[in-house]
Amino acid sequence: MKYLIILGDGMADEPVPSLGNKTPLQAARKQEIDRLAALGRNGLLDTIPAGFAPGSEIANLSILGYDLPKVFEGRGSLEAASMGIAIEDGEMAMRCNLITVEDGKIMNHSGGQISSEEAAELIRFLQKELGGGDVNFFPGVSYRHLLKMKGGNKHITATPPHDIIGRNFSDFLIKPETAEAAETAERLNELTLKSMEILPKHPVNVERVRAGKCPANSIWAWSPGYRPSMETLQSQFPQIRKGSVISAVDLIKGIGVYAGLKSIDVEGATGLYDTNYEGKAQAAIKALKDEDFVFLHIEASDEAGHDGDPQLKVLTIEYLNDRIVKPVMEAIRNWDEDVSIAILPDHPTPCAIRTHTAKPIPFTIYRTRGEKPDKVSRFDEFSAAEGDYGMIAGRQFIELFINGHK
Repeated sequence: MKYLIILGDGMADEPVPSLGNKTPLQAARKQEIDRLAALGRNGLLDTIPAGFAPGSEIANLSILGYDLPKVFEGRGSLEAASMGIAIEDGEMAMRCNLITVEDGKIMNHSGGQISSEEAAELIRFLQKELGGGDVNFFPGVSYRHLLKMKGGNKHITATPPHDIIGRNFSDFLIKPETAEAAETAERLNELTLKSMEILPKHPVNVERVRAGKCPANSIWAWSPGYRPSMETLQSQFPQIRKGSVISAVDLIKGIGVYAGLKSIDVEGATGLYDTNYEGKAQAAIKALKDEDFVFLHIEASDEAGHDGDPQLKVLTIEYLNDRIVKPVMEAIRNWDEDVSIAILPDHPTPCAIRTHTAKPIPFTIYRTRGEKPDKVSRFDEFSAAEGDYGMIAGRQFIELFINGHK
């Protein structure tokens, strides 16, 4: 048996008035995905354990079956693994966004969807001006970067910037949760304020403003943690001997690294609606021929949700259908070996609020042979509730997907 998870980040949503009170999943033309729902079995999955915020790091770890209270150490440490950056003893890692601040308010979480090339130039500049010693900056992809702090204390409150778009940044500067973390919070806030002084003057941002684009004029550090300890999927499931992760996002690649998966880079993978869908599909097909397990992650729908753009979100779902699911299904049609395919988001990213929520998400599991379908005929947030799998949570999904329970 081969196993393929196709994850459309943030695909789930709420009914949208401009879409005729349908969700983007309901409004999208997605015959291939609906066909899998009709041929497979469906349910709802709670991916966010009690006490955790509904972030992609939490949801994807949950989907892969990890016990979050035991293993979670923040986004930064996971993304560092993807970037090949070691987290040493005594070091704290954090995600470091490039964001846009205007009139004291956070206008976007992405520096206006800044390109990786522009962002790398800004991060190198920040390292030169503010880095060294206790703090160091490392460039990632687009607006997503890494900050490492020697002696940092993770017991701080650092709000994700996508949760506070349109809000005064000063109300959400980092706060210590313990007296021991006060110095860490003060140092990080100092770096944020200094970045606001120097980034607007950088030629990259001067040119972006001239071109009518949002400047990446501040950093925003969040999701702190130390080096995590995680069991590989291979050690938990004997069916998985080799596996791969395919994503444009360092967070997902890093989760894959700790899970024992090989990260496959696809040229032109951007994490946005213009990503190289065809390249990702072909990479997944090739990997699945040679390996047992592939985790194929598509970020675009989540970004459309954060942008509050339901029409774009519909388009990203249709692209997933036409340019990922369809070629994958055509490729495996005549394979001798059985294939199990799961399609799901990780969490909702409703366009109306432009951030994640913790509501359960729909999922479909289709197996090429040997399983009777349920009565569900479409893939969406409401149809899935009528599926045979009902409501499940956390590790139940990966157990169900690999071992075929329920």
